[in-house]
Amino acid sequence: MKKIFIDGSAGTTGLRIFDRLSERKDIEIITLSEELRKDPDARKEALNSADIAFLCLPDAAAIEAVSMIENDNTVVIDTSTAHRTNSEWAYGFPELSVENYEKIKASKRIAVPGCHASGFIALIYPLVEAGIIGKDELLNCFSLTGYSGGGKKMIAEYNDQNRSQLFDAPRQYALSQKHKHLPEMSVVTGIRNAPIFCPIVSDFYSGMQVTVPLFATQLTNGKNIDDIKKAYINKYNGPIVEFVDSIDNDGLISTAALSGKDSMKIAVYGNEERILLTAVYDNLGKGASGAAVECLNIVLGIDSTTGLVI
Repeated sequence: MKKIFIDGSAGTTGLRIFDRLSERKDIEIITLSEELRKDPDARKEALNSADIAFLCLPDAAAIEAVSMIENDNTVVIDTSTAHRTNSEWAYGFPELSVENYEKIKASKRIAVPGCHASGFIALIYPLVEAGIIGKDELLNCFSLTGYSGGGKKMIAEYNDQNRSQLFDAPRQYALSQKHKHLPEMSVVTGIRNAPIFCPIVSDFYSGMQVTVPLFATQLTNGKNIDDIKKAYINKYNGPIVEFVDSIDNDGLISTAALSGKDSMKIAVYGNEERILLTAVYDNLGKGASGAAVECLNIVLGIDSTTGLVI
């Protein structure tokens, strides 16, 4: 039986990971009391006692946690931004390629993708790989998310009965175009220019919808919307990430369509001139905790969907 430690188990991502693992019989979860949860010595002992350690921490704390690990056999699955563009770490999106899956399986260091980045990368990686869009293409991306993506502070703000009316409507953020997910969105897909990125948070708990619009003139060598669909069909056939003909309901796509689940649906809309690439998933599912547990399952050599809600 493998021992698992979740460093940062009181945070939103850590709590969802614990929820997915708590009923499993194939693992043992190392827990620390509330008094010891932030104690460096207790954390170090737990990290080095674990077969697999999840890091659900801010970047600096995640880097510090890695430095505490002296056990060469401890596998680290980091949900922070700290290591996502580090080539020495496996990038935790196994559906991108067989090579990526195998690197996750063999690695002792795995970086879980960012929530917004997961959708953008799922949409763009196959198109760059297939030569449907060039690496120098200038792209736009907008993303709608539930407020749980902002962690405990934002959750408390949205649940405050005396909150400002400004919280009642969708709010765009990262206005400086320096969102922390931009580096991995570029590095992992191979594009040379980070996209113009417009994330929007709204008054619902969880769910995510990422859309990348394209003009047909942005496609290379006479490629068209059918070539895009073929690339997705070849890449995403489930059970966790799946290309589908449609994810709308009467012409409307709900960002919360997969709230509470750990899967992702990819669809293509538009026409021969203007194309919409869309990914729908849960920011806490395939966008965070679900992806982390999926990586755990791969490391353990078991079915990737074990313990997940698909």
